[in-house]
Order: sequence, then C-alpha cells, then structure tokens
Amino acid sequence: MLMTEIKCDIKDINLAEQGKNQIEWAFKDMPVLRTIQERFIKEQPFKGLKLSACSHVTKETAALCVVMKSGGADAVLVASNPLSTQDDVAAALVKYYDIPVFAIAGESVETYKSHIQEAISHNPDLIIEDGCDLVSMLHDHYPEIASKVIGSTEETTTGIIRLQAMEKEGKLMFPAVGVNTSLTKHLYDNRYGTGQSSIDGILRAANILIAGKTVVISGYGWCGKGCALRAKALGANVIVCEVDPLKALEAVMEGYRVMPIAKAALEGDIFLTVTGDKHVVDVPHLLTMKDGAFVANAGHFDWEVNVNDLKAYTTEIKQIRPSLQEYKLNNGKSIYVLAEGRLVNLGAAEGHPASVMDMSFANQALGMEYIVKNKGKLENKLHTLPHEVDVKIAELKLKSMGVEIDTLTAEQEKYLNSWKF
Repeated sequence: MLMTEIKCDIKDINLAEQGKNQIEWAFKDMPVLRTIQERFIKEQPFKGLKLSACSHVTKETAALCVVMKSGGADAVLVASNPLSTQDDVAAALVKYYDIPVFAIAGESVETYKSHIQEAISHNPDLIIEDGCDLVSMLHDHYPEIASKVIGSTEETTTGIIRLQAMEKEGKLMFPAVGVNTSLTKHLYDNRYGTGQSSIDGILRAANILIAGKTVVISGYGWCGKGCALRAKALGANVIVCEVDPLKALEAVMEGYRVMPIAKAALEGDIFLTVTGDKHVVDVPHLLTMKDGAFVANAGHFDWEVNVNDLKAYTTEIKQIRPSLQEYKLNNGKSIYVLAEGRLVNLGAAEGHPASVMDMSFANQALGMEYIVKNKGKLENKLHTLPHEVDVKIAELKLKSMGVEIDTLTAEQEKYLNSWKF
C-alpha cells in the first residue's frame, strides 16, 4: 500500500503532475459535465453521502469523480478492468483532488478483486459502475452493505445484462439506472466512441494497415456498428457475425457480408468481438484462422475470445510489443492477440475521446442525482433516465458545439398534436 495522506493503492504518486494535466485537458472537452458541475457546487445534491465508483480509471472518469465530489460526495474510485488504469490519472486524483484510488495498470486478478473490496468497505450509499462487478460482489458476499445502498448507475451493455438477470431473479436489492439505455449514451458513446477507440487500440497495438484487409466484427449492436463503420472507412472488407436476425439483416443492408464465425474464421485478417458474451471466438475458430491473424476484443470481459483455452494448443507465447502477443500454435500457425484479450480500446489505447464521454458521464452524474432525489420511491429494478434528461444533455452538447436547430411554431405544435383532418 502506497504511503500517502489518504489510503490508496496506486503505482507512483510522482506521476501526479502529468495526470493533473491529463484531467484538465479532458475537462476542456467536456462542456456538458462542466455545466452540471457548476450547479452541483451550488446545490450539493450528494452532501453527506458516500460514493464508490468502479470504472475505468481514465482522465474522463477522473473528471466525473471530481464533479461528484464537487456535489458533496465522499468518493472512492477503483478500476473496473485490470488493464485500463491510467496510472498518472490515479496519482493525480489522490494528490490533487483527495480522492482515494485503488487501481494499478496491469494488476493481477487477485489485486483487482481486493480493490473492489476496498470500494465495498467504503460502505457506499451510491455506486457508479462499469460492468457490474462491484454490484455483483456486493450482492453475493455483502448483503448487509447492499441493503443500505440508495442506488447505482451502470455504464455498459454487459453490466445492464447482469442487472437484468438479477432483477429477473428478484435478487436486486436497490434501484439501478441503466445509463447505457439513454440515447445520449448508447447512440454516441457506443457507436462513435467505441468505433474510433477500438480501431485506435488495434493500430497502437500492432501498427498495421487496415485498408485491404478483411475485418471480422462479432456483434452488430451499437458498438459493433461503430467498429464496422470505422473499419470500412479505412478501406477494410468487413464481415459481420451475428445471432440476431434483425441486426444481421441491417448489416446486410449496410453492405457488409454476414456469415457465421466458423466461416469468417477462414477469411479474416483482423477479428474484433463486441458482444458481451462468452467464447464468441472459440478455440476451434482460432485454430482454423490464417497464419498471422490478429484477434482483439472490445467487449467488457476478457472471455469473448477464448484465449485461455488456446494456451493448450500453444507452443510459445512471445511478447512482440507492449499490447501484442504472438501465440505460436502446435499446428504451425501464429495468432496475434491484442491487449491479452481484454478491452483493446483501453488496454492498448486511451479509451473514448473526452467529448464523447462528456455525454455518457453527464448521464452518470444526473443518474446519481435522479436516484438521490427519488430515494425510497424507486423499485428495486433497472430504470432508464427520463426522456427530458436525454433531451437536456443533447441541447447542452449542441450549444457547446455552436449548433442551432429549428423550433416548432405554435401552428406546427397544434398540427402534430391533433387527430383531426
């Protein structure tokens, strides 16, 4: 444990100055969150409340934590992924913002779990989550603490799937707001953020040319749509693999080839999973891939590509670059695995640009406020923020971009709300 004035577990406090510059840089491109912060400072909606955040420790997440603290929250931050922590940002939060952080880039799974336990020992009233690991552990092992939680917000599709399962089984002990269901989150963060940052991660990890290669995207949700769009724009031949007939049909209509992963495995040069499911690219697929194929994952967990079981067919694992490993297989081929099969956009790059996270984290901040204002009124189930909150975030974002839009005249309003011919 690093010795500082506040309890924490970070890599190096001497990185704090660099991290502070990063956080300030992110804030400049997050005008919606800054506007919310100004109001929070005046109103103090979280005064006297403890907040545990389990999210990717990036400069953008740091901005969110600072905003929550500005609103009165006693905040603690832990990583939601062992590879996604920006160590300089963690140090800055501790030194300059007095926010305890328990996160180290590349930490072991055991350390990762111990850090989540630190967030639980904070006895939170509120939880900000990315993936539902904290909420799951809380319900599994600490029901007495979970029973006192006012509510949580969830950032990801994966986390929402887990919350839905808990709700269905009647196990969810407090209300949760699914931030990912807000339009100003999934339409922009998932599509434009994940689309750009995932390709960015692949390029940083391997420094390969995308143009002319066959890129296989597993999953055609909003994240998959964004990844396919960006790969196509860079000149790739894109194949989409899907299980949902409607999404598969949409991909076909967008001009992509659609086929099962077993067939795509024979053709692809670069593979990217964005499903939130397990073993989407499994060992039989990996073994039939071309010699020299690249495999990456942009889903929350590192089991979308079954890298672990591939080791049984591997004669050597060679570290080529910081986020690139060569798996030399016993069939004579080599497969290149990016970011150890973890989130490539955060493990090999820096995640989404701040301007995208501005809207996502505006939803997080307002979701927390919504939960506090409605304490005792919300059922223990998954909720979506009111539509007017989505609209307000979009208005603030457009204003910050200098974009003006039309407004309906009184006559137009009357026409749209009338049934008479």
